[in-house]
Amino acid sequence: MMRQLNLPVIEARLQEGSNGRDEIFDPVRKKFVALTPEEWVRQHVIHYLSGHLGYPLSLVAVEAPLTYHTRKKRSDIVVFSRTGKPVMIVECKAPDVAITQSVFEQAAMYNMGFRVRYLVLTNGLVHHACRIDHEAKACIFLPQIPPFAELEQI
Repeated sequence: MMRQLNLPVIEARLQEGSNGRDEIFDPVRKKFVALTPEEWVRQHVIHYLSGHLGYPLSLVAVEAPLTYHTRKKRSDIVVFSRTGKPVMIVECKAPDVAITQSVFEQAAMYNMGFRVRYLVLTNGLVHHACRIDHEAKACIFLPQIPPFAELEQI
């Protein structure tokens, strides 16, 4: 059984995969994926964004590919505006991985490719949300993850 997180409980669809390992249904990718501690966090975040903060699943991408200095990377979750512009990156870690400066730098590096206005870092227990002011080169930490309606106001 996976660890309880500091996010609302979800009704996860679980199954045993063909390899005998547990899988969880991802409503964004519309398929069952390997149930790892990081995936457990990612699925809780997806359910929280869509079920509690009004994020349309159609505007959420999981493991979105991006290129940074010719290196191919994948961002855990990218949220797009209704016009198709990336507005938020969410970097998920397993619950036993601390949210450190290096995790923040990883998310910031991913943001070089997307130039989103919001970054969220979480291990399911601790969450950090910030708004990036690219013009002022500033990062403003927020008290919580903003609802989807706020993302499109700026």
